[in-house]
Amino acid sequence: MADRDGASFGVPLPIITPLAGPAHVITSDDEAIEVARSLAGRFAQSASLRDRDRILPLAEIEAFSRSGLGAILVPRAYGGAEVSAVTLAEIFAMISAADPSISQIPQNHMAFLELLRQLPDEAMKRRLFALALQGYRFSGALSERHGKTTKDIGTRLEKNGKGYVLNGRKFYATGALFSHFVPVAAVDEAGRLYRVVVERSAPGLTILDDWSGIGQRTTASGTLTLENVSVSESQVIAVHEFADRPSLYGPVSQIMHAGIDLGIARAALAETVAFVKTYSRPWIDSGKDSAAEDPFIISEIGDLTIRLHAAEALTERAGQTIDAARAALDEDAMARSSIAVAEAKVASSEIALDVSSKLFELSGARAILAEHNLDRHWRNARTHTLHDPVRWKYFAIGNYYLNGLRPNRHAWI
Repeated sequence: MADRDGASFGVPLPIITPLAGPAHVITSDDEAIEVARSLAGRFAQSASLRDRDRILPLAEIEAFSRSGLGAILVPRAYGGAEVSAVTLAEIFAMISAADPSISQIPQNHMAFLELLRQLPDEAMKRRLFALALQGYRFSGALSERHGKTTKDIGTRLEKNGKGYVLNGRKFYATGALFSHFVPVAAVDEAGRLYRVVVERSAPGLTILDDWSGIGQRTTASGTLTLENVSVSESQVIAVHEFADRPSLYGPVSQIMHAGIDLGIARAALAETVAFVKTYSRPWIDSGKDSAAEDPFIISEIGDLTIRLHAAEALTERAGQTIDAARAALDEDAMARSSIAVAEAKVASSEIALDVSSKLFELSGARAILAEHNLDRHWRNARTHTLHDPVRWKYFAIGNYYLNGLRPNRHAWI
């Protein structure tokens, strides 16, 4: 197991090689949904085993990329399907219901594709979108472990002759182990923000398999270090040049997280229903022949189902708000999108936590046996919902509707 300084678990790091051939290109929302449904069925079969033994989903992530799902946010003008935010959220929910670790791994990849929409450099935009269409994976190396807040970045990008050099240390680098390219958040000597697209095989780039989270165990969201990594001008994106423009980067990033929570809730509720019908015994005072006839269990299942459906409806509404904002994106449209997604994220976070906890209460003592591994749903929900605090979403939502104040602009709202 990893120690606090980042020693490896001892699991061999995956060797990511260039693709043997281009990935399938998805051309519509309907096709994307069907592909996701098919993959989810496959991923679910061994999800519990992967979680229990911490088996990294290398083949599954490759299948995700080969299927074309990794390029569904590429705009139509660049050859992609440019699926709606509604479809995007549902795809993440479907994959998450099968295995939420797998659904979290491409989240940074998709968010990066959304960021690329804002690039003024048309040549770079075309080159990076083309890589996504071929099946290449981007990840993210954004957060750092020791800053005062998650926005504090110590990774430095410095001029070095005609190019640049990168130095720094990242954590929560979800997807980096499985990626071909790692977009790294860095600042220059003036504190200006950049995203630097580093090849995973670049000399000086080291990825440690030191993720020891209780949930989302196979996301490999551990440490990434950069020691004098040389990069060229063509790899550097000056985010600070367009950071003040209205964009949907934050809402799109967040709606995928809402989808992940929804998937966890769906899976946990399905497991609860199946366990109650198959294994649980009726309480001695109920007078019933089966646990499924217990009126209190029936009532609780009804409550959880209603709240899950409400979270699904809020997520669909949030997606529609994002899709509408693309037509006329300004500060108000961006704020509406952020608030709509925040409402969905509150609902999806809370139902994921509640249903994965109620699973045990309703299923009974047999449900805690390790052979069932049902605690993975709660561990995944508890881990993933810590990505950004719900309490601040309540504040942002209330401040918007009560005082007419737009939420702060960042990827956590």
